[in-house]
Amino acid sequence: MKYRLCRAAIAAALTALALTAFAQAQFPFEREIVLDVQPLPGSKRVPMLEIFADGRAQIDLWCRSGEGRAEVEGETIKFTLGPMQEERCTPERSERDDQLAAALAEVMRWRLEDDVVVLTGSAELRFRLSTH
Repeated sequence: MKYRLCRAAIAAALTALALTAFAQAQFPFEREIVLDVQPLPGSKRVPMLEIFADGRAQIDLWCRSGEGRAEVEGETIKFTLGPMQEERCTPERSERDDQLAAALAEVMRWRLEDDVVVLTGSAELRFRLSTH
């Protein structure tokens, strides 16, 4: 009886570990993902992220760019933004940067829907896998 319970517990733990590894393997590491929005008038720039398996992240907002961290574990994700370099920016774009940075800092989960990475926290952010 003890042997069966122990075997079942080990099987459950291995299944959970495999599911976590499978979810991590599905995350599109080292691929650019682009916020699913149109560029603002007068600009071609759209926010992008590139997340590496070691946790490094390149973060390009509407005006600001920089490095940060993105810790992915199973279906959870946590962003930490580092110092950001700002290019010439209108007040509207600067405000959008602040909003997007705050939303990224509150992201807790991710899921993949076809070619879209959906990040959820206080808001839902949809990023398309880049095709270039």
